[in-house]
Amino acid sequence: MRELELKYGCNPNQKPSRIYMEQGELPIQVVSGKPGYINFLDAFNGWQLVRELKAATGLAAAASFKHVSPAGAAVGLPLSDVEKKIYWVDDMDVEFTPLANAYARARGADRMSSFGDFISLSDVCDKATALIIKREVSDGVIAPGFEPEALEILKAKKNGNYNVIQIDPDYEPDPLERKQVFGIIFEQGRNELKIDDAFFGNIVTDKKELSKQAKIDLAISMITLKYTQSNSVCYVKDGQAIGIGAGQQSRIHCTRLAGQKADNWFLRQSPQVLELPFVDGIHRADRDNAIDLYIGEDYMDVLSDGAWESVFKVKPNVFNREEKRAWLDRMTGVTLGSDAFFPFGDNIERAHKSGVSYVAQPGGSIRDDHVIATCNKYGMVMCFTGLRLFHH
Repeated sequence: MRELELKYGCNPNQKPSRIYMEQGELPIQVVSGKPGYINFLDAFNGWQLVRELKAATGLAAAASFKHVSPAGAAVGLPLSDVEKKIYWVDDMDVEFTPLANAYARARGADRMSSFGDFISLSDVCDKATALIIKREVSDGVIAPGFEPEALEILKAKKNGNYNVIQIDPDYEPDPLERKQVFGIIFEQGRNELKIDDAFFGNIVTDKKELSKQAKIDLAISMITLKYTQSNSVCYVKDGQAIGIGAGQQSRIHCTRLAGQKADNWFLRQSPQVLELPFVDGIHRADRDNAIDLYIGEDYMDVLSDGAWESVFKVKPNVFNREEKRAWLDRMTGVTLGSDAFFPFGDNIERAHKSGVSYVAQPGGSIRDDHVIATCNKYGMVMCFTGLRLFHH
């Protein structure tokens, strides 16, 4: 198959639409459903991300993509009991495989952004992973293969219309990539930058020590950024992205957006949130939305009289600013990556509020000395990679 006709492009008025190969055959097989233009953009970007995560860490990897940027990315480290609870998989009677762990973490880190995601898996999809996918609102999945039981579970999703794409894991694209904008062809060499331990060798702060987990997290942050619409910043903790700020024109806005998402991830682990008395039968999306409101500035939207009764059995106490700050002060060991240099130390000040201990960025700002000094003030380890990772 050299081409595949699509229903329409980014929008219904954009016709005709197709994906095709100028030479050779498409490296994919549509096993189920009818993926669209944006589905394929998410699928191919996500596949590159998880393939590189697997190569860099040796661990199974998963990504949750929305609108050509990852909402979450993770490797298959074991889930803690608290993580199982905040990712809504604690009730599942399955043996969590590394791939299932990876997807639960990628999907669960930012559940609001991941709603209706496209999933990318580095390994053959197994039954445990398919059972997690089954219960989530999602547009589709791409993987190098599917176990028979897993495929039957996925093909039954959305009344048989769920998008399932199998990709040839040995496919390698041409070294030059092209796209058109306003009828004009852009051409560039593909970003084949390899991110490994050596990528983080230039440590510029007083503190120099990088643990094995920190190196894994640094790799996850930078590989995730490689496939995130720029400007972008990524916070990572224990093998998973916990906050991604994508597509912002200002670097500090990226850092704040990603930091707020990282904060929300940690706030969801607090006793105040874990013990929320939800009404029986509440839908997963309604529960996610209620938590997002409860831990945010608009908490009265879910706690006001007439609103809380449809969500909670008993009206919870307000999770006030002081209580939230006290809980967030317990978060440490977070890694932060940036796809371009930090122009000011304010980014590091904001990162510190979210427990950042390790930073990777290209360096090259005229204010590098100030950024380094701010890291030293908080005892952070920062490395200059010397290479930016813009993706447009």
